[in-house]
Amino acid sequence: MDARILIVKIEKPDPTNVILGQTHFIKSVEDIHEALVGAVPGIKFGLGFCEASGKCLVRLSGTDPAMIELARKNALAIGAGHSFVIFLGAGFYPVNVLNAIKAVPEVCRVFCATANPVEVVLAQTDQGRGILGVVDGASPKGVEEESDCQWRKKFLRDIGYKL
Repeated sequence: MDARILIVKIEKPDPTNVILGQTHFIKSVEDIHEALVGAVPGIKFGLGFCEASGKCLVRLSGTDPAMIELARKNALAIGAGHSFVIFLGAGFYPVNVLNAIKAVPEVCRVFCATANPVEVVLAQTDQGRGILGVVDGASPKGVEEESDCQWRKKFLRDIGYKL
């Protein structure tokens, strides 16, 4: 059996947040949807799930047509069985929904939750595709100095994430 490594870039507008994960059951589509709307009332999102058996369809859900379209397009491009991809609308952030997603019984793992550019590293075999990991953003260019540390702390307080 031959295998090869593929890289698929997540296509999304800046600064849209994306969550990429793995689950194990078609029921996940409805359960993840319910977890998102239960965690943040009025949330705008799109969800794509790559079914790994039966008809092997990309299953879709969400509350925002543009985010659902992003989820459809990217789930098809990734094409890894039992993977899911969620795009959050403007003003909605992973920090507010990650625990709810991870608490869904079918969810096995979350590979990333970010607004950064993302590349998905895949293995392609005769059977199908699997996610090996992700490249989330860029590599470090150095180590923070005291001024960088002060900026970070001020920034987090300015945006309301720390007191």
